[in-house]
Amino acid sequence: ITGLETSALDPMGYESFEILKSSGSEATATIVLPDIATCPECLGELFDPGDRRYRYPFINCTNCGPRYSIIESLPYDRPNTVMRHFEMCPECSSEYHDPEDRRFHAQPNACSKCGPRLAMRDSEGRLLEEEDEALLAASNAILRGDIVAVRGLGGYQLVCDARSSSAVATLRERKLREEKPFALMYPDLGSLQRDCVVGSVEQSLLTSPESPIVLLEKREDTAVSSEVAPGNPSLGVMLPYTPLHHLLLSEVGAPVVATSGNLSEEPICTDEKEALTRLGRIADLFLTHDRGIARHVDDSIVRVVSGRPMVLRRARGYAPMPVELPQKGPAILAAGPMLKNTVGLAIGENAFLSQHIGDLENRASRLSFEQAAEDLQKLYDATPACIACDLHPDYFSTVFATGTGLPTVRVQHHLAHVLSCMAENEQSPPLLGVSWDGTGYGPDGTIWGGEFLLVEQSGFSRFGSLRPFPLPGGDAAIKKPYRAAIGLTDAFIDSIPEEQRERLGFLHVLPEEELSIVRAAIGSGLNAPMTSSVGRLFDAVSSICGICHESSYEGQAAMMLEYSLESHGHPYPELDLSYPVVLTCRDTAGKADAAVRIDWQPVIRRMIEDLSSGASPALLATRFHDWLVRVILETATRAGLERVALTGGCFQNRYLTERAIETLRLAGFRPYWHQRVPPNDGGVSLGQLYAARAGYPAASPHLEGA
Repeated sequence: ITGLETSALDPMGYESFEILKSSGSEATATIVLPDIATCPECLGELFDPGDRRYRYPFINCTNCGPRYSIIESLPYDRPNTVMRHFEMCPECSSEYHDPEDRRFHAQPNACSKCGPRLAMRDSEGRLLEEEDEALLAASNAILRGDIVAVRGLGGYQLVCDARSSSAVATLRERKLREEKPFALMYPDLGSLQRDCVVGSVEQSLLTSPESPIVLLEKREDTAVSSEVAPGNPSLGVMLPYTPLHHLLLSEVGAPVVATSGNLSEEPICTDEKEALTRLGRIADLFLTHDRGIARHVDDSIVRVVSGRPMVLRRARGYAPMPVELPQKGPAILAAGPMLKNTVGLAIGENAFLSQHIGDLENRASRLSFEQAAEDLQKLYDATPACIACDLHPDYFSTVFATGTGLPTVRVQHHLAHVLSCMAENEQSPPLLGVSWDGTGYGPDGTIWGGEFLLVEQSGFSRFGSLRPFPLPGGDAAIKKPYRAAIGLTDAFIDSIPEEQRERLGFLHVLPEEELSIVRAAIGSGLNAPMTSSVGRLFDAVSSICGICHESSYEGQAAMMLEYSLESHGHPYPELDLSYPVVLTCRDTAGKADAAVRIDWQPVIRRMIEDLSSGASPALLATRFHDWLVRVILETATRAGLERVALTGGCFQNRYLTERAIETLRLAGFRPYWHQRVPPNDGGVSLGQLYAARAGYPAASPHLEGA
């Protein structure tokens, strides 16, 4: 429900209520519902031996079940879904046509007589078991340590016993996923609460119709293997959200790993033949079914920040519900960014975002992206007047946009972040946007990522930014945070006393000869681009503190730095003032106003001194986070605007975000942050749509000189 209106109309004289067949001539303005978790009524029937749908793994009604993952075109009628292949039996048809029945016009309505069926196959595709026997065989396989590929709502999931270190380690090896945490599914809330700390907001999310993965603090005595989330104090957990999951977990009776059915960095598998090809070397067995999947839909991920849900990955349960734009206009397509891609489509005042697609770094992901772009237009029967994309000329999404033949609107990456936050919070200019992430193409040719953008009706300007530093190896430094640390300290490292340098682990990751080569590259500027990225600053500080020198997945170094705070005390004490905030003004192209430059060097020097004095990594991490919060406060004070938008991947960090919100509020500011749309690049397509509608340019004269 996006709104409620009441209006009085003249009576038409009808004597009954009917839902007629759609004529197909109406304009497509329908809001497509997301997939909805199994409702309590259906769940009761599922486990009732006296009900005709007892243990039927595809039970649903008008209150729950598949929607977005089965719709092929609008209007949402059964012939336009994958369920058109299943003719309803007399009992199901009677329910479907009875206005007083809970399944009245439930398009996926079915039962064991007329609906989809389960099957168990081996890795060669040979049929082993069918229906309930297949489900029981799957649960037994999981309990004996096998990996089972389960065809779920929006694609396959790889499932194994979360208590078995050998099973989880085998899954990591086969899936090529070294340390990135796996998602877990628990049989019920009670078993989940024994392993995790669950607050009231988290509990409402876990049991909601969206039923996302929720990030929770794990208890020390958890039975879950440490291989599930190595070195991580949190677990990403969810409850069963389909009848199939409820049945499977009730048989297993323990938490299972339920991770996306793919190789690392590829899109999730949906088709049975495709799954056998792509997952045949990962899964021992396949629990599959014959209900089609119109589009892949991953599980959504949510974290509670400042007492409210923050969606980190927007897919099942949330996509494609719209976000309202401030202006109406012609249809616009948004190609989104390179990483954590989503595609956007603006129709009227509604911005529809696709489900999470992922990083466009391999052929499978790029094909998935192209299909999603075509799918959105087909689903809503829309012909875009233009296409919005990122400013970076080499992003696959940008290349795609320029090849469509449509007029192209290029939107600077960090402006898109700010506009995305503004759109979901229904804010209009003027406003100060704090846009902090890992990488974004700047109009000046450098890598941005630590930006303060002043957004006004007429355009925007770069009010402030982090002092740039060299990033030796460019993109290679993302997986090697010690390179960011070397780039950050290169200018002054030789002046640091020898006994202090000995304590800096990042200087000793490389052999001395290779370190000299890297430093020479920094001096010459060879493959060492300049960056103002706070995300890369997080990486560098994590390495300087000795917490993470190499990352096996995106954001690992920054996450581990945040996790080191856990032992330092909550609720938040007074802001730590140990590290100085140094803001300088740099004249912008001879203009009277000036851009603020945030100098990190005094902080890094002090941090190295503290390390040599024996300060703990947790204390240094706390002081660093608090320094960032004070940077936000002091820059916002200089800007003089009451409203401040916090956006970009760095604001997935709960400590940073909550600290910033609290501090800004105490100082009289009105902070806004993300809730329904991810702060990371998953929300960029929304900002691109906003920019194209509002007519914001990709750059302004202020930006070029800042």
